[in-house]
Amino acid sequence: MRKTFFLLLFTLAVVSASAQQDTLKYRISLTDKAATAFSLEHPEAFLSEKAIERRRKQHLPIDSTDLPVCRKYIDEIRRQGVNIVVTGKWENFVTVSCNDSSLIDRIAALPFVRTAEKVWMAPEGDGPMMSTHRDSLINRPTMYPDSVYGLAINQIQLSNGDKLHREGFKGQGMTIAVIDAGFHNADKITAMQNIRVLGTKDFVNPQADIFAESSHGMMVLSCIGMNRPGIMTGTAPEASFWLLRSEDEYSEHLVEQDYWAAAVEFADSVGADVLNTSLGYYTFDDKSKDYKFRDLNGRHALMSRQASRVADKGMVLVCSAGNSGMGSWKKITPPGDADNVLTVGAIDKEGVLVPFSSIGNTADHRIKPDIVAVGLGADVIRTDGNQGKANGTSFSSPIMCGMVTCLWQACPELTAKEVIELVRRSGDRTDYPDNIYGYGVPDMWKAYKSHKQ
Repeated sequence: MRKTFFLLLFTLAVVSASAQQDTLKYRISLTDKAATAFSLEHPEAFLSEKAIERRRKQHLPIDSTDLPVCRKYIDEIRRQGVNIVVTGKWENFVTVSCNDSSLIDRIAALPFVRTAEKVWMAPEGDGPMMSTHRDSLINRPTMYPDSVYGLAINQIQLSNGDKLHREGFKGQGMTIAVIDAGFHNADKITAMQNIRVLGTKDFVNPQADIFAESSHGMMVLSCIGMNRPGIMTGTAPEASFWLLRSEDEYSEHLVEQDYWAAAVEFADSVGADVLNTSLGYYTFDDKSKDYKFRDLNGRHALMSRQASRVADKGMVLVCSAGNSGMGSWKKITPPGDADNVLTVGAIDKEGVLVPFSSIGNTADHRIKPDIVAVGLGADVIRTDGNQGKANGTSFSSPIMCGMVTCLWQACPELTAKEVIELVRRSGDRTDYPDNIYGYGVPDMWKAYKSHKQ
């Protein structure tokens, strides 16, 4: 009996310890990669074959930003008593979690540490940290036999993406990474079963079920990947997808940008060609971290700096402009201020700007948004498996992302930066861009034909 009592106490202690969650997270920015065990002469040791081939094809250099964060530095940081959450090699940082802020003082004193910034603290109360509930499925979508696109025909016709489809360019052979908040029921919805999902990864909480979390990413995915003629066809129905979660809907802190940066690097490593992110940040639970207009220069926010490197790695990033047009902020939200990305504002199906669509320009006077697409009454799949409508630049971004993917499939000799420029030049306001529509509504058929001439 004494032995049984001891085992019971031991079990309770283990359960209690495992239940205790870290309440603080910090971003540790490092000074260098001097202790690296890798060499730029042998990139195959730290980059995937697909990532190397993408850089080679576009004549892009492999440089020190591609080197992993030094293992020696990571191990020394861990020895201070913290847990490693994610690392970011392009911006050279390590994100850690702990319950004792004094540990961070010790880490900040290490010779290879540049700065240490608190990026998350646990919300007060006993609110949920992940979702376990699933919405009920109906799976009886309406059939529209007169159109392969169903009701989604207008959101692709506006940019003549359907003409690319008729030429056979539907995204086949292209890989899209969707970085979002969760993909609720996407694995159970009958109409989504033939979307080519290569894999998933959750950077917020690896123990969570990415298909039980937010419905936001699922609706975003449906705009691009649906391939059910008569029900709904998305803008790149034959592409392949990685589904990545970086948005934590249970709080709003800088750490979500750390997750996002890690997701972007993961997308690079698995060979993604195009990234869609319908996320943006300018205000946080810690109000001292809120952004100001002067911060919209593509260099202040971590995710803006990260986004500005994406094209340098040979990928195209398409992102939402934000939905603050009717509020006091009004402006685009990072990473929409990044350089060499396609930031997408929202219009209705008549081509008229939607009032909530965030406006530009950037603080350093670059044109933003870059382009616009349908973001009012956008056709999506709902969590019950049937069709529905949704509003937001969250949907104008993936609608455009799929068409950009098909355009690149049609013009594979282009570099990522050339694709971005070609899309801008095809806009109906390309001769007089502004801070509301940007370069306007792109004409994907015009872009394709002008390049092939």
